[in-house]
This record gives sequence, C-alpha cells and structure tokens, in this order.
Amino acid sequence: MGLRIHFVVDPHVFYGISIFCLVALVRASIADPGRLPENPKIPHGEREFWELCNKCNLMRPKRSHHCSRCGHCVRRMDHHCPWINNCVGEDNHWLFLQLCFYTELLTCYALMFSFCHYYYFLPLKKRNLDLFVVRHELAIMRLAAFMGITMLVGITGLFYTQLIGIITDTTSIEKMSNCCEEISRPRKPWQQTFSEVFGTRWKILWFIPFRQRQPLRVPYHFANHV
Repeated sequence: MGLRIHFVVDPHVFYGISIFCLVALVRASIADPGRLPENPKIPHGEREFWELCNKCNLMRPKRSHHCSRCGHCVRRMDHHCPWINNCVGEDNHWLFLQLCFYTELLTCYALMFSFCHYYYFLPLKKRNLDLFVVRHELAIMRLAAFMGITMLVGITGLFYTQLIGIITDTTSIEKMSNCCEEISRPRKPWQQTFSEVFGTRWKILWFIPFRQRQPLRVPYHFANHV
C-alpha cells in the first residue's frame, strides 16, 4: 500500500506529465492548423466538394472556415484559441486535445500534492499556528487548491466538449452555426473519427506529442460545411 502511494505521488511522474504538457502546448502554438494556399491543387475527383470562400475569394474544401483573426481559411477549423494564439484546425487539433488531456492530468496531480501537503501540516497547525511560516504556508496551499479546482472544472468542460465534438464529427463552429444536421451525413464510428483527428489508428500513439502526424486519406464529403 505504501509503495503504491509513493508511486502516485512520485515527483518524476509529475515532471514527465509536465514535459508532455509543455511539448503539446508549444507544438499546438507553432504548428500549422491547416491553412490553405492561395492556389490549392484540387483533386479531380473532389472538385464538387470544394467551394468558394466569400471573404478571401479562394477555393477551399467544405467544412473549412475563414478565421477573421488570422485572415485565412483553415481546413476543418474548430475555433481560434487565445491560449495558444493559434487556430485549432485539421493539422493541430490532435495536439490541442493532448494539451487539454495533460493539463487536466497535471492539475489533478498538483491538487493531490496540495492535499497531501495539507495533511502533513495538520499536526503542525495545532502546535505552531502562531508561526509566520505555518500560517502563510496554509494560506498559500488553500489558495493553490482553490485555483486548481477552478482550473480543473474549466479544463474538464473544455475537454468534454472537444471529445463530444470528435465523437459526433462536428466542430465547435458547426455547433454554433447549427448547420450540421445529423441526417445530412452518415454517422461514423468513434474509432474512425479519432483516427482521423490523430492521424493514426494506433491508440497508444494518440498520447504521444513528439511524433509527426500523417493525415489519413478521408474524402471531404462526409459532412456539411460552414
């Protein structure tokens, strides 16, 4: 039992999760979300699944969206995220999902550290409550726990909406515009939608932010467009 608890609170696990979270953050921030070139090469068999953007007057695949902040069209754009200062689109959506996952995991781990630390300070609280260090240490731990719980609730809600969007094969922009009715396209299994986002069918690779994503060849006519 003691060995199990020691493994759970091992700081090396915390550092490993932190590295994965940091790599996902940096790569999601600097990665190309799926910007379309000025003169895209349209495959001959998919011309009917492309359309003209009414803002930049360029051809784009259906389900693409023109980002008003970045000034260009992004393939299968989900939203523009201010936290990474980048669009979340077809080519970096998998990194954004990893960022949400590891941030949530890191927050849970930090809260567990705070609770263990607070439990350690309980005996000292009764005898040394008048000490400056003990009083301020407890205040800082309470503040850190409150901020951690607040962040955990927020990131859990964001991560949940992202997962539901992938399972239903619907982007955040499509949800807000109410343009994607379930009867307008065939429903794909969740394994296929996740494989399309992460670029691989190997589930273990869905959690690795160090690799290069190879897009699966999936036609654009599975869904409606924005």
